Amino acid sequence: MREDLITYNLTGMGCSASLIAINVVKDIFKCQERKLAIVMTSESISPNWYSGKDKSMMLGNCLFRSGGCAVLLTNDPHLKSRAKLKLSCLVRSHLGASDDAYGCAVQREDSDGLMGFHLSKDLPKSATKAFFVNLRDLAPMVLPIRELLRYLLTKLRKKRRRDTTTNTTTKSAGVNFKAGVDHFCLHTGGAAVIEGVAKSLGLSQFDVEPARMTLHRFGNTSASSLWYVLGYMEAKKRLKKGNKVLMISFGAGFKCNSCLWEVLRDLEDKNVWEDCIDEYPPKNLINPYMKKYGWINEHSVIPDVLPKEFIGF
Repeated sequence: MREDLITYNLTGMGCSASLIAINVVKDIFKCQERKLAIVMTSESISPNWYSGKDKSMMLGNCLFRSGGCAVLLTNDPHLKSRAKLKLSCLVRSHLGASDDAYGCAVQREDSDGLMGFHLSKDLPKSATKAFFVNLRDLAPMVLPIRELLRYLLTKLRKKRRRDTTTNTTTKSAGVNFKAGVDHFCLHTGGAAVIEGVAKSLGLSQFDVEPARMTLHRFGNTSASSLWYVLGYMEAKKRLKKGNKVLMISFGAGFKCNSCLWEVLRDLEDKNVWEDCIDEYPPKNLINPYMKKYGWINEHSVIPDVLPKEFIGF
């Protein structure tokens, strides 16, 4: 690289580092014109392998994989014709002020002095709260006015019924993010994370297929996992000009970050999926380790939602 290159190190940001880095670049572009920026993310499990017996620290050994990516960004208008995506908005939510949220995913020593990454039982609760806070701020930027008005009118109607009739229960009104988003690029934090987000947003199996297949093929590559998911969409030729792609990532802290991209041209590069994209999605998502050591036999098929003791968070 050139000697005048400025480097920003975001080590320790966890699975949300990519979107945090994108936000840093966005702020730099506000005050500097016609610049280029490279966002590089990587995950290496070698220095973080846990060899102890604490169950709350073993999940990282099973879930995380080594991987990485590099993304080139620019605010030079002369390069617009060569760009794939355009950043529309980005929202960051951080619950670090809460002790429960801060301590639910943290690196520490176990009782034997062995270093590992501890995941507490408060993690699902903290993740849900961070997710709600983030979507609350993101919705006005992403959704069309008609969807926001529909949501407000439904909430007002529900409140009025609640005030007039004490025994009447009305189903909660949800925001339909599909009204403003064509594709959902979800963080591959685990099967429970993907299914939980899908249930909250009312997504179909087609919507979460890229995240599920990425988890199946590459595992959780931390901050770079979002780009593997986006690569799956591109390899499957799903991304067409004008489409909107919503990225959602979670990370220790506890953090939930999201951003909306606009596709500037039809994309069909097979990228990292080139050697196997034609085999996805497979008919049966059977885990070979579960098949050999667990409760799955040769004729079993993993259900869409596994029991809690098998999926973790």
